[in-house]
Amino acid sequence: MELNLKNSLVFIDLETTGINVVNDRIVELSILKIDPNGKETSYTYRVNPTVPIPEETSKIHGIYDEDIKDEPKFSEIAKNIAKILEGCDLAGYNSNKFDIPLLAEEFLRAEVDFDMKKRKFIDVQVIFHKMEQRTLIAAYKFYCKKELENAHSAEADVKATYEVLKAQLDKYDNLENNIEYLNSFSSQTKNVDFIGRIIYNAQGKETFNFGKYKGKTVEEVLEKDPGYYGWILNSEFPLYTKKVMTAIKLRGMDGKLKM
Repeated sequence: MELNLKNSLVFIDLETTGINVVNDRIVELSILKIDPNGKETSYTYRVNPTVPIPEETSKIHGIYDEDIKDEPKFSEIAKNIAKILEGCDLAGYNSNKFDIPLLAEEFLRAEVDFDMKKRKFIDVQVIFHKMEQRTLIAAYKFYCKKELENAHSAEADVKATYEVLKAQLDKYDNLENNIEYLNSFSSQTKNVDFIGRIIYNAQGKETFNFGKYKGKTVEEVLEKDPGYYGWILNSEFPLYTKKVMTAIKLRGMDGKLKM
């Protein structure tokens, strides 16, 4: 089944120095852009992460320090990538928890203002786990009836993810071929930031989803314990989470000034 698209949909897969969204860096980025007319365009970039790749990580994706030492830094290609992604919805495999949050961190480090707010996010892994509870290699075999060659290379993984999503739409009658629906179905929680430290509650209010203030609205906490904001900014939270916190704090200050 071909995708029913209003906007272009970009599938993203990252190979990185590790799995820590805050501290790790991209070493390879593959993009597969699907336009509403069905046109497919692919891009793959090798990236110098500016930090060493751990040996155990290199053994997984096959990219070593020597392979990327002469490649551009992410900051040098960030504007070009942002241009490719402009106006597109985003998709991937485990992308809501890893690829998209880490990509957002890289954009912030590069000081490229890439707005994520109006985009839809399709996570093929979430759909897969809700339906079958398997891995990407198993998903590819299960849905596409093919073995995934060159697994853990970004290009092979991103193409496989696109094929799996189309096959999922063919297999499940209750899945709607609609990006709005798939965005909702792919979401485990209604996150405000990417990693779910702040979520929307039933009333649509930004609410802490961790720690001593879990279940409390951010506005309520900032009013009663303003030092909590400083603690978050000085702790090891993703830059995007800090950006969200700052926006909420500034909104509250602006509201007070208008009163």
